[in-house]
Amino acid sequence: MLAPKKVKYRKMMKGRIRGNATRSVFVAFGEWGLKAQTPRYISARQIEACRIALVRSIKKGGKVWIRIFPDKPITKKPAETRMGKGKGPVEGWVAPVKPGQILFEIEGIPGAEVKKVFKLITHKLGIATTMVARR
Repeated sequence: MLAPKKVKYRKMMKGRIRGNATRSVFVAFGEWGLKAQTPRYISARQIEACRIALVRSIKKGGKVWIRIFPDKPITKKPAETRMGKGKGPVEGWVAPVKPGQILFEIEGIPGAEVKKVFKLITHKLGIATTMVARR
């Protein structure tokens, strides 16, 4: 699973995902990109599931770039715990995704096949996405 090696602070405030993405909004490395349309936290498990699906579906034909990284810790307190007593331990890591951000990029396979692959990935992510081509 993806997780940062070292962080300045162990726990982070929840915050909100507001506005549209300003970084990684264009396809920079591959020919095709998967662009997010809705704001959402994407977990490290979801990213890993997408990576496995991508690698299996393109076989040895193309190259893949993952443009998101889970660098935000998510904490959770145990069930049936009373209020207070501080913040819970870190449960996992997520990547906050804003609308317009490129999530994955692919190169080396035809457009019709890319469409099938991206549809498969979108089901694993659970957010609205669109397929974009390099300018």
